[in-house]
Amino acid sequence: MFAKAFRVKSNTAIKGSDRRKLRADVTAAFPALGTDQVSELVPGKEEFNIVKLYAHRGDAVTVYVSGGNPILFELEKNLYPTVYTLWSYPDLLPTFTTWPLVLEKLVGGADLMLPGLVVPPAGLPQVQRGDLCAIALVGNRAPVAIGVAAMSTAEMLTSGLKGRGFCVLHTYQDHLWRSGGKSSPPSIAPLVLDPLDLSEEKESVQADPALQGDMRHLTLEGEEEEDGEVQQMCGEKSLSEASEDLSVGGLNRDPTDSKTLQEQMDELLQQCFLQALKSRVRKADLPLLTSTLLGSHMFSCCPEGRQLDIKKSSFKKLSQFLQQMQQEHIIQVKELSKGVESIVAVDWKHPRITSFVIPEPSPTSQTIQEGSREQPYHPPDIKSLYCVPASMTLLFQESGHKKGSVLEGGEVRTIIINYAKKNDLVDADNKNLVKLDPVLCDCILEKNEQHTVMKLPWDSLLTRCLEKLQPAHQVTFPGQEPIVKKGKICPIDITLAQRASNKKVTMVRNLEAYGLDPCSVAAVLQQRCQASTTVTPAPGAKESLQVQIQGNQIHHVSWLLLEEYQLPRKYIQGLEKAPKPGKKK
Repeated sequence: MFAKAFRVKSNTAIKGSDRRKLRADVTAAFPALGTDQVSELVPGKEEFNIVKLYAHRGDAVTVYVSGGNPILFELEKNLYPTVYTLWSYPDLLPTFTTWPLVLEKLVGGADLMLPGLVVPPAGLPQVQRGDLCAIALVGNRAPVAIGVAAMSTAEMLTSGLKGRGFCVLHTYQDHLWRSGGKSSPPSIAPLVLDPLDLSEEKESVQADPALQGDMRHLTLEGEEEEDGEVQQMCGEKSLSEASEDLSVGGLNRDPTDSKTLQEQMDELLQQCFLQALKSRVRKADLPLLTSTLLGSHMFSCCPEGRQLDIKKSSFKKLSQFLQQMQQEHIIQVKELSKGVESIVAVDWKHPRITSFVIPEPSPTSQTIQEGSREQPYHPPDIKSLYCVPASMTLLFQESGHKKGSVLEGGEVRTIIINYAKKNDLVDADNKNLVKLDPVLCDCILEKNEQHTVMKLPWDSLLTRCLEKLQPAHQVTFPGQEPIVKKGKICPIDITLAQRASNKKVTMVRNLEAYGLDPCSVAAVLQQRCQASTTVTPAPGAKESLQVQIQGNQIHHVSWLLLEEYQLPRKYIQGLEKAPKPGKKK
């Protein structure tokens, strides 16, 4: 959040009433702090300022400064401690440990991925998704970053420590830290453990080379830098190159294969290409955008446990690979509109396609985690409901319903019809009209209609009645009990934002309401779009996360939600902002 310079809006001395309120907020947010510690953190008489600023992404942040150091910051009504505060209270938050090499990437705006965690002998701290956590480096318990857990500890372990672990908010050496005294982290010794436990843990790690590799394998995902590419350096090598050297059982390499990583990636690329043509692409799909071939078909053919990364192949770019396939007369590629290439023809009888044997499909591919077992994603059944407000109770009480009762549209219709017939309100001369008695008048008519409207057609009566009821909805996931909530269900919101660097980013919100894990969706989109993704707390929504993807990726997002996840289009808004053919993303 503070990887780049922020803009200060105001800097004022705190008032006495605000100081007392802040103490109460700190006590509520951090119950581990005692009364004396809260008074020490928010002193009664010393200089104390409130700084209101805008982060480089436009977020409005309130920073509390004591003794020249920022000690707390507030975002979306949530309080967060800075590293200056955590150095005085290192046990304030559950702390996870990573390697010193990772710090540079966190400072640059990256999130912390689970393969970068160091698992202590006592195991990982127990946290839930959305919990605030501290991040320290090996050998020193002084936190160097704070972030929000992207998944619970149980989910981290179930995933095999793969995927995004923490959405980082603030780090040592970022611009918020620089606004203070710029002191370095104190040296705080790690917690002392039983030497016998340590020796047993060391022996177990030495006995398992794969575990050693996993512990050394560092993975980070962050924002693209100004030149459009994150340079993740590890010594004199990039982080990705270092990962290739260190990883024993990584996603992109088969440890039993003597081929180089590039040769293995070339084979994987061709396997996914041939499998996509043989099992997924049909003649009716042509012409097919090359980006759609990659994002919607080839990635889906990647074996479980492997990750298709064209940049690590000898081709480096999809266009170069497809040019090679065209030279082999497997496909024909044309630029149907400026800057946009499409596959216009496929030789289905080519020997490489006919001789290709499709691998056995993995039963756990494209799945979501549910408890200890994995199930394919199925969209929930969503039903619109109506809630009886206080102003409508007289109309519904005869049918046994009261204020707050939840009804389906068909039930409302039946109740209104029965009420009209029971009270002899159907017009004798015209059965399509209903006479309005005092109850109906009070419930559905506006004040200026009370003495002018005496009858209504059936359809108008029912429509007015539904409009006066409060909206509600029911969501039913396969194999689970229905969940009823007041209000209309919020659609998945896809928006396009433009950053200060004039680059576009695609934002996706409200995935959780439909049973979709934002971190899992971000991982899929990262591969499909070949662009960096981040998961951050959604502004103005408690316990909700949003996915951010570099560039205008609405086309890929819509394909994923509509085609793969089979969500109805009416529950997705923002699809009209997809890039037009020939327009640069």
